[in-house]
Amino acid sequence: MQHAEQFIPEKRAPISGGKPFTLVSPFDPAGDQPEAIAELIKGLEAAERDQVLLGVTGSGKTFTIAHVIQDQQRPTLVLAPNKTLAAQLYGEMKEFFPDNAVEYFVSYYDYYQPEAYVPRTDT
Repeated sequence: MQHAEQFIPEKRAPISGGKPFTLVSPFDPAGDQPEAIAELIKGLEAAERDQVLLGVTGSGKTFTIAHVIQDQQRPTLVLAPNKTLAAQLYGEMKEFFPDNAVEYFVSYYDYYQPEAYVPRTDT
């Protein structure tokens, strides 16, 4: 089995004519956030393929990632497992980056839930 060539992103300047990613928030990183931000940035710059940011609900994971986006100045794809979380992330990112394009897309495949279909017989 052949392995695909690994894509290694490089830190780039903002696209010419585009607006830089500038995080708007009245808060500064606190607690474990500064260390998490630094470690995530370090991992990106070392071209680590996979990184995990783990935290309980309300611990500031989105805020932490927003700081990484601002540091890296790169467009970012954010994936969410459901429509509710996607809408929440959209709202938060729109507030963090009001001068940048923030898009929201929900796949129609989200509506198919095989567990909702109960098998029945015709007899």
